[in-house]
Amino acid sequence: MKTRNLVYLFFSTLLIGSTAGMITGLAMEWTQYWDDLRNGEFVSFLIVMLWLLGVSSIFSLISQMGFFAYLTIHRFGLGIFKSVKLWNTIQVVLIAVALFDLVYFRYVVFAEPGDSLLGYIGVALLLLVVGLVTAYIKRKETNKHAFIPALFFIVVVTILEWIPGLQSDDQKWVWLIFVPLLVSNVWQVLTLHRITETKNT
Repeated sequence: MKTRNLVYLFFSTLLIGSTAGMITGLAMEWTQYWDDLRNGEFVSFLIVMLWLLGVSSIFSLISQMGFFAYLTIHRFGLGIFKSVKLWNTIQVVLIAVALFDLVYFRYVVFAEPGDSLLGYIGVALLLLVVGLVTAYIKRKETNKHAFIPALFFIVVVTILEWIPGLQSDDQKWVWLIFVPLLVSNVWQVLTLHRITETKNT
């Protein structure tokens, strides 16, 4: 990859991920922030925006580290198993395990008596759907072998990067971490082959 492409990927991912996180944070407590604006507390609102932007940028950077780490692991996997089909099969199994763990362990740790499992399944389904759509687009724009790696990255790597948020039952932090990670990961997957102009990524 050319240096200018790498710089573009870095800064575009940082901007998109941190902006998505900031918007998420504002949306989750918009009533409070709107009251601040109506009361003329513009400086306070600006500080909150900058804080949300800064926090989200941290997780956008984590997303980028995870992306390049996976690219390395993916190459190692292909080299070790000597078969795209076998390596993809292993990744599918890991996807299933990661989704199960995402639902089961959060339910066991945080569920109150009478809580429905559906709320915990919903987050996993959202991640899976985004992963499937992203992987489909990746496959369509590159080649059929790109589907499973793209799905694995969006699901498994996002969950691993999301662990700091998953350890808390505070929904604000869960989503404030999840959104910039997911948006950054999707952006990187769908941008890499476009800036490198390759069909084999």
